[in-house]
Amino acid sequence: LRLVAVLKAILEGEKAVVLKRDHHLPLSFHRRQEELKFGLGLQRLQHRAREIQALRDGLKAPDGPRPSSAASPQLKMDGKPPESELPALILEAVKELEAAKQQVLKRIQIWKRQQQLAGNGALFEENVVPLQKRCESLVEVYFQLHEQVMAASTELGAELLPRLLERFNEVLSSLVKR
Repeated sequence: LRLVAVLKAILEGEKAVVLKRDHHLPLSFHRRQEELKFGLGLQRLQHRAREIQALRDGLKAPDGPRPSSAASPQLKMDGKPPESELPALILEAVKELEAAKQQVLKRIQIWKRQQQLAGNGALFEENVVPLQKRCESLVEVYFQLHEQVMAASTELGAELLPRLLERFNEVLSSLVKR
């Protein structure tokens, strides 16, 4: 009985330390800031997918207006022909997709760590729905961008396409594995 009492006291001490350490942090503020940052990144990715589609539509109709020129003035200022804008725009979209993936993986890691600390008595929000929505929305944008890349495969060239597809596969596989 004495051994049980000692172990109980130790575990209660650990619980108090964990609660004390995590109690002073305003988690709601940081969590809200992180959600807003991810939402902004996701909107930027969706906008990139629409820009790529508009640029591809502009390339198909040589007589029509080029919507990408108005949508991305920094590319227009470079004086590049519209055919060279497409790979640059796709590469930028892939970089943003990888950054969004890193945010999701970081949030998953935080959730796992909180789950571990819950074993020591820390507060743990078991609601996995926000994390699931993040993953689903990121995968949805992933498929939009992947579809755009596959549709623009002839404009991208033989050396850029395999590298892009490899990066896309790495994004999806790391999301699924974690």
